[in-house]
Amino acid sequence: MERWEGRRSVVNADHSVRGDAATDAGGRTGLIRALLWLVVAVLAVRQVAVVLRRPPGERLLDLETWIGENGVLRVTGSLYDGGRFTGTPFAGLVLKPLTASSQGAQEALGVAWTVGSLLLVVALGLVAARALPSPVSRRAALFAAPVAIGLLLLSLPVRNALHLGQTSVLPVLLVLLACCVVREHRVAGVLVGLAAAFQPVLLVFAALLWLTGRRQASLSAGVTFALATAAAWAAAPKDSLTYWVHHFAGAGLGERPDSLANQSLHGALLRLGLEGPVEIALFLVVSAAVVVVGMRRAVRYAQDGQLLLAVAVTGCVAVAVSPAAWQHQLLWVLLAVAGRVGKRASDRLVWPSVVLLVVTLPGTMLLPNIEALFPVRDNVLLLVALGAACLAPFVPRTSPYWQHPVPTDYAKPVAARWRRVPLLPFWRRVLTRPNLLLELLLIRVVYDAYAQVRLAARAGRPLAEEHGRQIHAIEQWLHIDIEHWVNHTVVQITWLREFFDYYYSTFHFIVPLTILGVLYARRPADYRWVRSSIGFATLLALVGFWLYPLAPPRLMPGLGFIDTVHGVQDFAKPDYGTLTTVTNQYAAMPSLHFGWSLWCGVVIVMLAPRLWMKALGLLHPIFTIAAIVATANHWVLDAAGGALVVAMGFGLTYLLSGPRRLVDEEREAPAEPVEPPPVEPAAGRSEPVPAGKAAASGT
Repeated sequence: MERWEGRRSVVNADHSVRGDAATDAGGRTGLIRALLWLVVAVLAVRQVAVVLRRPPGERLLDLETWIGENGVLRVTGSLYDGGRFTGTPFAGLVLKPLTASSQGAQEALGVAWTVGSLLLVVALGLVAARALPSPVSRRAALFAAPVAIGLLLLSLPVRNALHLGQTSVLPVLLVLLACCVVREHRVAGVLVGLAAAFQPVLLVFAALLWLTGRRQASLSAGVTFALATAAAWAAAPKDSLTYWVHHFAGAGLGERPDSLANQSLHGALLRLGLEGPVEIALFLVVSAAVVVVGMRRAVRYAQDGQLLLAVAVTGCVAVAVSPAAWQHQLLWVLLAVAGRVGKRASDRLVWPSVVLLVVTLPGTMLLPNIEALFPVRDNVLLLVALGAACLAPFVPRTSPYWQHPVPTDYAKPVAARWRRVPLLPFWRRVLTRPNLLLELLLIRVVYDAYAQVRLAARAGRPLAEEHGRQIHAIEQWLHIDIEHWVNHTVVQITWLREFFDYYYSTFHFIVPLTILGVLYARRPADYRWVRSSIGFATLLALVGFWLYPLAPPRLMPGLGFIDTVHGVQDFAKPDYGTLTTVTNQYAAMPSLHFGWSLWCGVVIVMLAPRLWMKALGLLHPIFTIAAIVATANHWVLDAAGGALVVAMGFGLTYLLSGPRRLVDEEREAPAEPVEPPPVEPAAGRSEPVPAGKAAASGT
């Protein structure tokens, strides 16, 4: 009896521990969900504030023909007289009752419009979260809604629609309701028809309904669209004639069709220099091919149970083939994030990352200002839409990789760590090579953010010069004020001055990028470690730029320094050519010219296999510090600051992921990931399971 009671007490204790663990996990999940909803609320309030803080005449710009002196919607003449209204006559018919608002309600009309648009965005996020293809984990289901709404609020299409006062969120919501929520065919068709009445190219969804077997809904969509268009024609025949005949379903309204805002095939071809019958013929041929390929893919995904992805693919087809696809009409591209691409877990983040970066950041942040890349940069949204419609290899739900992709190869836990500062639990050492596209995007976006913050960290000239006098005084006290002597000595030796000018202007980027490229190709585990270290060092340098603006020696009046790179300058209005407006000349402390070069030297010393290579690597920081002093671009203490942030970057990387050298050296060059075993159906289960698991369970 005592033995039985003892066993029961052990079982009860075990159940208690498990219950406590489940309660803790549930509490963490609830806290994270609450924080996500808080972020959504902050984003929503911020969007409302950004719109409403603009004075009347600078908000709801696409409704400018309807805006009076007090920011009140009104109708004067044709909808299209002002050239800004790009909606259909039916959209004008729907908006017309707003002009009859009373005088007392006129001041609140802009607030009501903006808040109403935000409510549509919230509804769209809730519907999109509900439409995610099953099976969905409980945690993902809890987080899906706030994450979806937050991404919508951050996206360029929603921000653009709120700023311009567009109705472009409503058609997307109507289509999602029709395809993913409403099961009654006639009601679904009416919703699609109303969406097409706002944006005619969305009639392509009637074709999707027809091809997926919902023919009654497809016919209902066509009838609804015809009735809505006829009603608008009867109410506003002049506007309807202008829209449907003179502008061929709205083409040519708003901005020029070849402007960067038009992210359709038609706009891209015009930007490439094609025009006339040749451009029209090519546009029709390519559009037909996109429709055929994209609709076949959309039908396949709909039959596979991925309705949200099918809607996104069809919407991307509509974006590509529309004569004009303005930024506020590109929400379909964001919905394509629902698709899963790649058999390996390490590749799963590539597609959603590309989509999110493209729909939240301008093209100038994604690609550098190189003329050869302009066709890609100027059409990046269109290219992603075409990729979603025709190219991206989305994984079907029947694939064994849908829920069980090839796992990522992680390093074993490192024993040598600072015990009082444990490694972060989510920072695990990945051994496989990162995806090149995602890595290039990451480097580009981080660098552009660095450049933007560096540029924003401006200060007045007096403060920067005061800090310059402080640095100069400290160097005099330390007897290291050698800048003036080095600068004037180098100026007198022509070949040496030219060498340092060239070295300062050229090697700052070439050497770090070369090292990263070689390590990416040859030593991926080391690549991740050193890439993190230079990233942390750069972020820490931003703090210095912001807190301590510093005039370099060449911008200090009265000290007699010679700017060997840019020439003699007017300190009040310096001129550095095209870089004058895009660089902060007072971001001198710390010196990343020296910091990055020191990082290069340390990495080469750590990883180079030959002694002569290590010695050659040390020459780069030596030449760099000589160049920044000789050209009067930095003080000696700036170099000390650069060395400090690099040391802190290496230290942070060590704290997060442990020492660079792994416990098992053989794992530094991992073999290619092993494909999972073939899938066999398990008895009594509706989902496929790996054959190994089936064998282990005795099925």
